[in-house]
Amino acid sequence: MNTEIFGVIAMFLVTITLAIPLGKYIGKVYNGNKTLWDPIFNPLDKLFFKAGGINPANNMTWQQNLVALLTINIVWFLLSMFVLMSQSWLPLNPDGNSSMTADLAFNTTISFITNTNLQHYSGESGLSYFGQITLMLWQFISAAAGMAICATVFKAMKPVLHSAKEKAAEVGNFYCLFVKSCTRILLPLCVVVAVLLLLNGTPMTFKGKDQFISVQGDTVNVSRGPAAAMIAIKQLGTNGGGFFGVNSAHPLENPNYFTNTIENVCIILIPIAMIFALGFMLKRKRFAWMILGIMTLGFLLLVIPSIYYEMHGNTAIAKMGVLQNLGSMEGKEVRFGPAASAYWGITSTVTSNGSVNAMHDSFTPLTGMFAMLGMMVNAFYGGVGVGFLNFYIFMIIAVFISGLMVGRTPEFLGKKIEAKEMKIAAIIALLHPFLILVGTAISSHLYAHNPQTYAGWLNNPSSHGYSEMLYEFTSSSANNGSGFAGLGNNTPFWNIACGIVMLLARYLPIIGPVAIAGILAKKKYIPESAGTLKTDNSTFAIMIFAVIFIIAALSFFPALALGPIAEYFGMK
Repeated sequence: MNTEIFGVIAMFLVTITLAIPLGKYIGKVYNGNKTLWDPIFNPLDKLFFKAGGINPANNMTWQQNLVALLTINIVWFLLSMFVLMSQSWLPLNPDGNSSMTADLAFNTTISFITNTNLQHYSGESGLSYFGQITLMLWQFISAAAGMAICATVFKAMKPVLHSAKEKAAEVGNFYCLFVKSCTRILLPLCVVVAVLLLLNGTPMTFKGKDQFISVQGDTVNVSRGPAAAMIAIKQLGTNGGGFFGVNSAHPLENPNYFTNTIENVCIILIPIAMIFALGFMLKRKRFAWMILGIMTLGFLLLVIPSIYYEMHGNTAIAKMGVLQNLGSMEGKEVRFGPAASAYWGITSTVTSNGSVNAMHDSFTPLTGMFAMLGMMVNAFYGGVGVGFLNFYIFMIIAVFISGLMVGRTPEFLGKKIEAKEMKIAAIIALLHPFLILVGTAISSHLYAHNPQTYAGWLNNPSSHGYSEMLYEFTSSSANNGSGFAGLGNNTPFWNIACGIVMLLARYLPIIGPVAIAGILAKKKYIPESAGTLKTDNSTFAIMIFAVIFIIAALSFFPALALGPIAEYFGMK
């Protein structure tokens, strides 16, 4: 077997192997069960509960949980805007980096509090160390918020043990789940990953730039900083914001193949573990494996052809007589190779991670399309917590359609799916393509009618330039944060437009599934009978996959045909 392919398979198997026990642990944490680490984390949790005035025993309704999430996000937004627009005179700025403009600070703040981490700046020159640490705090907070709100949906889905009225209130305490997500899950994992990165050469210092003399005799200034800590949470929290401008393609951010494996495993570790946590909490392991099977099928349909195309080179370059025995290596690091780069590219885009170890703008056209499709579907693993919420919408739609097909009232886990839930699910399902396609249409119109005014936007003509704009809005709406870097995006239009898209695409898809779960929790439980639709078998799995495929195809195929598909046939 090709060693590159073996490396990719090993990464995926290691991820699944680690996700199973991690998922069981996460399920125990959210259920309030005892764990081995309680003597260490109980005092830490109590400290935060006391400081925040939180009574973890108090259950909150789904409306109260949403209000809590949205309210604290406003506080984080204001604090982050102040830091980014004032960092030039704040401490921990040894390299003298300047403050951000208002529009760039607006984009960056929204980007990090929404778990997107879209960067219209270069990390080492755009931020002071104080700014980096502030954004690293949001990386913990946004990831934990997504996990906590997902846990409330898990709790709402649990089997009814008493009256529906009592059950309706038992969707957990957002503040308690949020703190535990930080202290008991994200923090210990990040410590382990950061130490491994540190031991392999990733810097962790508050000193300014260092100097060395190159082989040619030139004096080179090398940026460094407290990078190891930020890289750990950027990967584990499906954040993706790099400490350095080129993200994990940078030799200090990702020094070797071992660190590349660690960081790549971290991208989908918690999203997969959350599925196993669902099975543990609901005591429906088969149901969890069914969900994981659908997600994995979709993931493999994207990653396998991507690896194939990147390993077989670029046909346009081959026509020039250039030998490509290593595959398509434009925009890639030799120390990783095309297979590991393509695998990272897809794992990063099926989740909301968005980190890169190769330049996505240099992928062959169809690999670029598969990366976009991962973000357009936004439910194959997805971001920590929120990825399941997106998948939950597809499940509700699939249940409703299945019920109509057999002439029965649609039921999901013992609860009737009625008009109100379907209206919410339909709105959320259509929101994602609406934001992507409207944003791309507006930007395309502006550029086409004023090419001189907006000349700095595109560094590539024709279909690839269109793909750069499509990718930017797709990444923003999927809260992903990666980009086709040929786009000149640090302008007021892109900063403000992407900021608005990131806000709408983060919070509305959270509000919808939580509302549906909360509404269903109030309904009377209907025991299973011979006519009950089974939701843990292959038939239902096929139905969900068909719903995802049809919605994605109808929504995005025309747009993709104008971009990467047209570019692919143009190379022939």
